Amino acid sequence: MANISQLLEPIANQFRSLGIPDPIVHWGHPLMMAIVVFVMGSFIGLAGWRGRVIADSTLAMKSRADHRKLAPWMFIFVALGYIGGVLSLVMQHEAVLESPHFWTGSIVLILLAANGIISFTGFGGNRALLRTVHAYLGSTALCLLFLHAVLGFKLGLAI
Repeated sequence: MANISQLLEPIANQFRSLGIPDPIVHWGHPLMMAIVVFVMGSFIGLAGWRGRVIADSTLAMKSRADHRKLAPWMFIFVALGYIGGVLSLVMQHEAVLESPHFWTGSIVLILLAANGIISFTGFGGNRALLRTVHAYLGSTALCLLFLHAVLGFKLGLAI
């Protein structure tokens, strides 16, 4: 993986040739991902927990349905943002693997993928334990995304 920058350089060079202004290359990823994480992620996390703990079954079903509809989209946006963030670093001639921001993003993708797999299996036949694991794994991923944002902001100010 040490050659990831070299591997991605031809793609980054294609994007550089588009003449994208430096502030967009530098801050575009953080701005878009902040929307995904803070707005979409917070809503999805809240909807998931509301679906678990709210007493009104109609509201609980609506919250679970909202969570079920939006969570896959969030995973897609986070995965695309991950790719965009890595390409942004390569476009700026920055080291990719040396940043805690890169590693927290990688861990978040793994956690969200595992959570998606748990969900797509129907929670192993609707097992309460897997539903609980799903809830806490998702919450952990969301908390890690908040830390990821702080590390990203710090990285953005440093480069």
